[in-house]
Amino acid sequence: MSGHFPFSGNTNRVSVFGFYERYNLNPAMQEKYYKWWYDWAKNFVMADADLKAVKGMEFSHYPFGQHSHVDFHLRQGAWTTALIDLGGFIKGTIFPKLSDEQMHKLDEDHHHMLHALEEEAKATPRPPQPELGWFRHT
Repeated sequence: MSGHFPFSGNTNRVSVFGFYERYNLNPAMQEKYYKWWYDWAKNFVMADADLKAVKGMEFSHYPFGQHSHVDFHLRQGAWTTALIDLGGFIKGTIFPKLSDEQMHKLDEDHHHMLHALEEEAKATPRPPQPELGWFRHT
């Protein structure tokens, strides 16, 4: 079931950036998408005594992860890289703690949030990517 999220499978910067391209999310909407996951993960961590003791401090700043505020790409990939860090934590630490019912609820909430972002993307489409050929990142 967790395959519905961009960081659930074999994740890398290209797959997450492709997810953003598929839904036509400009950098501001990419941040909204990331922030939704950040808030969800932070709330989960703070409500779980064990996770709060071990990982709570990592949620004292925004965004989460070792690559926060880093843009490795020529085409604005900071939120892509940040989501990989956060998504890896969610996939490896939080998802195993969820019941099937909780995963279904999360999938439904995610679907509604993504649908709202898709509607917003129609009003504020992302600018076309510059043609950089095969070498699209540094």
